[in-house]
Amino acid sequence: MKRKLVIIGAGMASGRALEHLLEADADGFDITLFNAEPRGNYNRIMLSPVLSGEKSYEEIVTHDADWYAAHGVTCRFGEKVLRVDRDRKVVVGENGEVPYDQLIFGTGSSAFIVPVPGHDLPGVVAFRDLEDTTAMTNASGTPGGRAVVIGGGLLGLEAAAALRMRGMEVTVLHIASHLMERQLDPAAGYLLKKDLERRGITVLLEASTKEIVGEGRAQQVNLADGTELPCDIVVMAVGIRPAVALAQDSGLDCGRAIKVDAQMRTSDPNVFAVGECVEFNGNLFGLVAPLYDQAKVLAATLTGAEATFAMKELSTKLKVTGCDLFSAGDFAEGDTREDIVFRDPGRGIYKRLVIEGDRLIGAVMYGDTADGNWFFGLIKDGTDISEMRETLIFGPAFQGGAPVDPMAAVAALPPEAEICGCNGVCKGTITQAIAGGATTLDDIRATTKASASCGTCTGLVEQVLAVTLGDDFVIPAAKGICGCTDLTHEDVRRLIKSQELKSQEAVWQELGWSTRNGCHVCRPAINFYLLADWPLDYKDDRQSRFVNERNHANIQKDGTYSVVPRMWGGVTTPDELRAIADAADKYNVPMVKVTGGQRIDLLGVSKDDLPAMWADLNDAGLVSGHAYSKGLRTVKTCVGSQFCRFGTQDSTGLGIRLEKILWGSWTPHKVKLGVSGCPRNCAEATCKDVGIICVDSGFEISVAGAAGMEVKETEPLAKVATEDEAVEYTTAFVQLYREHARYLDRPYKWVAKVGLDWVVDQIADAAARRALVDRFEISQSVYRTDPWAEHARPSERPAWQPLADLTLEAAE
Repeated sequence: MKRKLVIIGAGMASGRALEHLLEADADGFDITLFNAEPRGNYNRIMLSPVLSGEKSYEEIVTHDADWYAAHGVTCRFGEKVLRVDRDRKVVVGENGEVPYDQLIFGTGSSAFIVPVPGHDLPGVVAFRDLEDTTAMTNASGTPGGRAVVIGGGLLGLEAAAALRMRGMEVTVLHIASHLMERQLDPAAGYLLKKDLERRGITVLLEASTKEIVGEGRAQQVNLADGTELPCDIVVMAVGIRPAVALAQDSGLDCGRAIKVDAQMRTSDPNVFAVGECVEFNGNLFGLVAPLYDQAKVLAATLTGAEATFAMKELSTKLKVTGCDLFSAGDFAEGDTREDIVFRDPGRGIYKRLVIEGDRLIGAVMYGDTADGNWFFGLIKDGTDISEMRETLIFGPAFQGGAPVDPMAAVAALPPEAEICGCNGVCKGTITQAIAGGATTLDDIRATTKASASCGTCTGLVEQVLAVTLGDDFVIPAAKGICGCTDLTHEDVRRLIKSQELKSQEAVWQELGWSTRNGCHVCRPAINFYLLADWPLDYKDDRQSRFVNERNHANIQKDGTYSVVPRMWGGVTTPDELRAIADAADKYNVPMVKVTGGQRIDLLGVSKDDLPAMWADLNDAGLVSGHAYSKGLRTVKTCVGSQFCRFGTQDSTGLGIRLEKILWGSWTPHKVKLGVSGCPRNCAEATCKDVGIICVDSGFEISVAGAAGMEVKETEPLAKVATEDEAVEYTTAFVQLYREHARYLDRPYKWVAKVGLDWVVDQIADAAARRALVDRFEISQSVYRTDPWAEHARPSERPAWQPLADLTLEAAE
């Protein structure tokens, strides 16, 4: 008979315990999993990258519905446990009782909210779960949004940095005299504060919060010294408290948390606990490494194996892009201790080692943390460092008196040396996985979980791969935008916002470009990011565009160009058709073709004839169709209710309205729309970047389709009742794409990276949606001009300038 196992809480610790349990005895348990959140296990320590936009929620899910189904786990998600009846051995949920043979408490912890007046106002959030992250993300969509983060510890600083990356004005309040005082000494805390301030984050130390005030929601934080801080959101990140109320009510022995023995057993032999809700020998736990150790011990206990949980030394790293910080062990001052300190102010590097006797007992590093794991190993193992004291501060590569190949230090690590602190993976486990056929970083993550949590040990894992596989492994380099920088598109985009870089020269200088003026690969991307993020401050640089955009026409393989006049919604007039025909005759156009986007293409036009042809077409009221641009191309429509007997709404009118609003907008890649008047979908709306299907009740909006080299159906964004709402949702989506997508990513690729749920969340709130539309309109007020008119009328516009030699390749 299978034992009935009930788990309360689908957090990281209980999730890891489940994995170990199923690996050891896949058929021994009938498992029911409760979770108050309406979802299963995800990697909570990666919520910071989700908040900053570096990752989507989907990327941090560790156990999805398919995983639970494949392992026969009954999921009771979104259901709170009301009580546990230990006499009857049942768990009572909101939707009924579940009997158990063994029960696991994995209730985790809750954020501590400073009980100042106003702490319960809407707009005051913690930073513990996806709902908190979503609330902060929504607040960041407000133009000029301001955030106050109370708490200068790990979570608070990660939240502050992420919100700053999203463009908010951020102030951090910290009660102590330096940041992260539990992990850093004052010198490292100073460097961290200085680094954060360079990023535009205001840090107030020894700041005591008096009250939070506002009409209906948090609008201002007042400090005890009289300082007033207006805000749109307040983030409480001052600590956590074990969630033990349910265990206490069930009569389990609790102190500050649920007391357990070394086998994770509570005062009831059939009830166990794991994670942040646990108290062991008077200690509480908030870092992931000991929680995973607990999970392994618990699984062994449940399957009858021998295992014992023991306290270990812990290390800390900060997950803020560009802030390299590491601390481990005990770095308090003492009469029997001595310090070795290395400072390099020019590079912002600080290292401090604390030695007692001939043992390294603590390390604090800022700016260069590459050797952190090596120092951590010395601390944990109690290594005698007397022979290396003179060169210890320089790390493993300098032991023996001279620098050596850095890989030699990794090769010299013993098999028991810990590589991944989060998951407790040692070097020997990784080398065994390599011997079993794991040859890539993804293979190692899948087989051992090393580097699969916070990711800070990724470099070390790659080095183990390199020294084990030799020439068969090449450590993958970070994929920068181009050869001018190692920074990725995402890095650059965030830094442009957070550092308020408003010119190409500022980007080259502040972000350390290796070339003076960029190159043909990076300049178009940087040009777009600047004009999208700072439309009122940055002037578009024509020479930083691809050849098609510079010449306002599509170059063909024979060096001629195609000219495509815009036909709003695919609708034209006899006068426009006559003007097109006259231009075709006048300039000896070899081919006139109807395009798939319901327009007419004049193919084979020489470059010299372009300005004159534009002027002639302009006189007839025709403007550029932007068939060459990274921007709105077409809005394809059917005749809708105006003529069609099946039409439910005026799809043609809506298509024309959308096109007139969106035309001329620069986007990361081309954008195509379709509006169909009924579900018969004659305008092929379900394979466009944005597609709208008109129905009796209104409009169904979907996004992220494709019909080129990849074919993909759109995904639903929203259902709305009015045409005005359809326009607002569509404009907001386009602006969200402009603000967040990587240059040259089509919308379907971008949505796949960030997740449709994230996109929907950004647009669902009316205020956030309106803010996106407002920012789009600001940009359009600067950049929506007709390039044909600009270059074709010398008496009214700047004189036409001959096009320079082609230095930027066309990229489609």
